[in-house]
Amino acid sequence: MILPDRHRTSPGNAEAAPATEPPGTGTITWLPAHQHPDLLSPLTHSAVLAWLRQAPQVSSLLRVAEIDPEVSDTAAMSDAYGIPMHASVNCVLVAGRREGVERTAAVAVRASTRADINGAIKRLLAVRKASFVPVDRAVQDSGMEYGGITPVGLPPAWQVLLDAQIAADPEWVVIGSGVRRSKLTLPGVLLSQLPGLHVVENVALA
Repeated sequence: MILPDRHRTSPGNAEAAPATEPPGTGTITWLPAHQHPDLLSPLTHSAVLAWLRQAPQVSSLLRVAEIDPEVSDTAAMSDAYGIPMHASVNCVLVAGRREGVERTAAVAVRASTRADINGAIKRLLAVRKASFVPVDRAVQDSGMEYGGITPVGLPPAWQVLLDAQIAADPEWVVIGSGVRRSKLTLPGVLLSQLPGLHVVENVALA
């Protein structure tokens, strides 16, 4: 099932995103993401390069930082590096079935909220029941490490749904990089311009 885009802006408008410093503190150091493929999963790196070909100005607004993989989980990372939970965005994979056919989505919501799996997301997928994809399958199907799954570079089979409140936020948010040993950061409004992403209302619960 393909969902309609809502509140989308064109990748060509990426220059509208604010060019402020990302929210890194402590020992974390943010670097231009496209210059550090060693800190990205192969799929994420390819997606970053493709995005930059469409919108070269993204290069100054998409950063990556190396972290201790032992603190890749959001709460641990927040404590270790002083990044507020509301500034982190988690990407979870969900699935449900309708008439024997599986429907899937990757849902990006703030770490200070939770994805409304059996409310808004179930209705968007038009399935009777939606649930998180098991860890082993999430890793295999995404081509990314668990704890590092990100909207940037997911295979086309996964439609990506971004909470509209993040899409409207000019502040920087922190997302996965495809691997546990690093994180990406970019303004929320820029994340909403990721090619193929769908911005939707009310997919997160406080």
